[in-house]
Amino acid sequence: MWRSGVWWMAVAGAFSGSVLGQQFPAKLIRVVNPAAPGGNSDVFFRLLQPKMTEFLGQQLVFDYRAGGGGTIGGEIIAKSAPDGYTVGLVAASFVINPSLIRKMPYDTVKDFTALGLIVDVPSGLVLHPSLPVKNVKELIALAKSRPGQLFASSSGRATVGHMSLELFNAMGGTKVVHVPYKGAGPAIIDLVAGHVQLQFSSLPLVSGHVQQGRIKLIAQTGDKRAGFAKDIPTMIEAGMPGYVVSSGFSFIGPAGIPRAIGERLNQALVTSLRDPANRKFLLEQGAEPVGSSLDEHETYIKSEVAKWIKVVKQAGIEPQ
Repeated sequence: MWRSGVWWMAVAGAFSGSVLGQQFPAKLIRVVNPAAPGGNSDVFFRLLQPKMTEFLGQQLVFDYRAGGGGTIGGEIIAKSAPDGYTVGLVAASFVINPSLIRKMPYDTVKDFTALGLIVDVPSGLVLHPSLPVKNVKELIALAKSRPGQLFASSSGRATVGHMSLELFNAMGGTKVVHVPYKGAGPAIIDLVAGHVQLQFSSLPLVSGHVQQGRIKLIAQTGDKRAGFAKDIPTMIEAGMPGYVVSSGFSFIGPAGIPRAIGERLNQALVTSLRDPANRKFLLEQGAEPVGSSLDEHETYIKSEVAKWIKVVKQAGIEPQ
């Protein structure tokens, strides 16, 4: 009798969750964006919004909460009711921040529900043509022979470009000097001008310069080659086993969202990402559509947070 009772409770719970998922949503959904309008996250999600709205039968309304390196918007998401009606869209800084900010207003791993990795924007290792190297192994050898004499620009401290360099230094045993700029534009301009020698940059931002020969692309940082750069090796293929940097944009909600509601939100995201027109546009922009499951996304967040904490410690960077 006891076993049959447990079985019945399990069946009832599953049925209840299924009904809950089918009934959701009954009102509009707020999407918190911890960045200003006009950035990549805004472009990506506005593209996906119509199909997600169509799937869910309710509007998704944007709420921009920029500031604090993304932590202001992140805190709003974390402290919202876990009913699925407040969700968020976050960039790679979401998983980098715990390694660099001493007092976070939330726990990145525990205080959120992973709803799906949206896209991965691949980065690449680009060099000024004057640097006498053709591949990653030659660059490491040159950097080791000139410790502290090679300079790499980035769009700022704690950005993906900065962290990519620190991981390169840690894994390669090199001492390439980081030069932070106020934005990607100035950082790329000085690389093209030869004021710095290299950069880990978002591929869509530098592809034009690469095609015109102003800079040279020797490797990309994803775990596989990007669709629009099939002839360029990954860092792993180029001789750095385990080197992977993902610039992922994540769909998240506060911790405690019922599984059935989380699955429905995830299905809306995946359906929109699979739309041929949406997929074509993202690929043309240099963004690789992902659409991971809830469990895959949760694993991704945990592993990325742990990785960057380790990299920052190895680099001797003091959290602020």
